[in-house]
Amino acid sequence: MSPRKIAVIGGGSFGTAIANLLAENGHATCLLLRDERRAEEINTHHVNSAYLPRLHLHANMRASTAIADAVAGCDIVFMAVPSTSCREASRQLAPHIVDGAILISTTKGIEAGSYKLMSQVITEEIGNIRLGVMSGPNLAGEIAERQLTGTVIASADPDLNRTIQQVMHSSYFRVYSGNDMYGVELGGALKNIYAIIAGMAAALELGQNTVGLLITRGLAEMSRFAVELGANPLTFIGLAGVGDLIVTCVSPLSRNFRVGYGLGEGKHLDQIVAELGQVAEGVNTLKLVKLRADELDIDMPLVQSLYGVIFEGLSMVDAVSSMMAREQNRDVEFVFEH
Repeated sequence: MSPRKIAVIGGGSFGTAIANLLAENGHATCLLLRDERRAEEINTHHVNSAYLPRLHLHANMRASTAIADAVAGCDIVFMAVPSTSCREASRQLAPHIVDGAILISTTKGIEAGSYKLMSQVITEEIGNIRLGVMSGPNLAGEIAERQLTGTVIASADPDLNRTIQQVMHSSYFRVYSGNDMYGVELGGALKNIYAIIAGMAAALELGQNTVGLLITRGLAEMSRFAVELGANPLTFIGLAGVGDLIVTCVSPLSRNFRVGYGLGEGKHLDQIVAELGQVAEGVNTLKLVKLRADELDIDMPLVQSLYGVIFEGLSMVDAVSSMMAREQNRDVEFVFEH
């Protein structure tokens, strides 16, 4: 398709990887970030040494610290900021984004206090836009290395989905479409909790049977919670559900997995976060989901146990014993009866 002007809000590892992919596809892409020195480094040396030091950035990509400059003339904007920054970033973007522009949220999380998803936050702050969400098994480091990757773009607007498929598709990046925005967003947010649990299991050298148990029961909890909030359970058998869950639960590239691994080694949460130097969304999401599950009376034993370990001093041995002593329920809840 014809080259487009595209802005990516957020200069972390994922924002950088997506901006570079778009630039490789021939689009004039601007990455908005806050650090002047990092913007200068990207524009002069074509590298973001703070997040993806081994990736040589394409010449079609530039960086800016001025939001009006970054989005000027852009009819497609990607939001790639932490969930805690999404509302403020949306508020700052609102006066500058073109009416009718496509805005794609890649942010994975739930807003504290309101329990709103990022699409809901963005809709409240920005008026006349066409909104979609994107999620899947998309580790930024592997995208940067051009590893074969698939993602999901979800929107109620089929034309929006087709446009994003066209601008992002490449020899190593494939985009599938859907219409369950809540399901895709919740899959991206909730899986971070179970990645922490999987990291703990890895540090404790638990067996592969255990990993399989944790991933599948995590998927059951995710879909149970999401359906209560209006998502389609079938979304969770796709890339944004089980696909993303598997990747974050087995890969040491996942920040949330590394948080869990550090906890399994006996480190304090503050020390782990300081060592990471990046936001691990799963810790904040855990707090919110636990409280919301309590309010809605949703059975989420893994969430309850992890919350007890991190915030209430529950030992990992007691957490495992408690889960194994629970009543044995049916395996698959959302099935079509013949």
